Amino acid sequence: MIPFKIKVLLTIFILPIALQAQTVKSLSLQEAIDLGIANSKNLKLSQQKIDEAVAKLAVVKDNALPTATASFLYNHAEIPTHTLKIGESNPISLPNRADAFIGTAAVQELVYGGGKLKYAQESTKLLKDLAQLDADKNKEEVSYAVINSYFSLYKLLQSKKVVAQNLEAIASQLKQAQRFFDQGLVTKNDVLRFQLQQANISLTDLEIESNKKVINYNLDILLGLPENTEIEIREADLPLQSLEPLTNYITTAFNNRQELQQLNVQHKVADYNIKTIKANALPTVGIGANLYYINPSGNFIPPSQQYIMPITVGANISWNIASLWTNKNKIAEARIQQQEIGIQKDIFSDQVKTELNKNYQNYKLAIQKISVLETSIAQATENDRLLESKYKNNIASAIDRIDAETLLYQAKINLELAKADAKLAYYTLLKSTGKISQ
Repeated sequence: MIPFKIKVLLTIFILPIALQAQTVKSLSLQEAIDLGIANSKNLKLSQQKIDEAVAKLAVVKDNALPTATASFLYNHAEIPTHTLKIGESNPISLPNRADAFIGTAAVQELVYGGGKLKYAQESTKLLKDLAQLDADKNKEEVSYAVINSYFSLYKLLQSKKVVAQNLEAIASQLKQAQRFFDQGLVTKNDVLRFQLQQANISLTDLEIESNKKVINYNLDILLGLPENTEIEIREADLPLQSLEPLTNYITTAFNNRQELQQLNVQHKVADYNIKTIKANALPTVGIGANLYYINPSGNFIPPSQQYIMPITVGANISWNIASLWTNKNKIAEARIQQQEIGIQKDIFSDQVKTELNKNYQNYKLAIQKISVLETSIAQATENDRLLESKYKNNIASAIDRIDAETLLYQAKINLELAKADAKLAYYTLLKSTGKISQ
């Protein structure tokens, strides 16, 4: 029986170690993407920009509302001279002091401003759309970053499995070589060759483990997980997607690429900018009402008939006539800027086509590589089996046996890497269409 005090001490020392131990989280690719999107700081910043654009739109809408002002004035005067004589007229007696209350209230409404308020609202709505498209683009970037890291980790885990299988096989071969050496069938040099191969593969295993820790840590940060979380890849070995005609991907890209949509929106903004400049050459019409309260009695609440309260209603028309000839060059400049946006869209459209074709061919090549590597594994497996039999019968040398095993080991790793690369190439193709999730 362990004494109670010793149990307590063991608990105190072991508990922190247990708390710091790695937690394991199994994730499918879609789960990893969802986590990355939910915890992305860049996407949270993008949402703030959308909220800012919505707030600006609300401010512009407020500009179309009537304006109203009100003021109230109290005035007190001390009058040192009490008489005032003008010419030969009788002098006028003045009080020692005087008080007055004056109030005003006004309401103004712009009836017609050449459509400038309407154009301002539409332009601001388009700026909100631009912010939303920018957020969508960032979402695609975050999704692709997660996919890239996910398959990078998958490649290392698959390579590690192959290395473990190879280490197990070489350990068996080393035992066999040692037994042959004890029987005098092979030389000590043959045993050393197997030991050297085992050491080289062990070094490869250490390098893979180190790279796995780096990528796992980076993926933890990307997904917003605790930094000591060990991620298990689930459902990465899914069948490869078949290729559609290249024209289908180009059509999808022209419909979905956020950059192209942003250029379309910018073209519309430029159009409203031209309309706003034209509106500056039009007259503006406004109406308003004013209320005045004048109380010279000196009392806050005046006696009857000792104050006046006139109400006025009016309309005003203003026109900056000089804008008829000063606006011409401004409109020309705005149209040139709009044309530049159109040219930018044409240039980017060509870039999208070349990018899509490149990614399309890369995915096609990745699929072909898998087919070739599967054939090479079948050949390497048969070659390894034959040389294993020859080595056991002392027909083949240790070098031939090791070379055959190394070829098979490398072919298996290449196949796993090619499968992961093909899946990543497919998502790269989807990314170039502007929509990773089809």
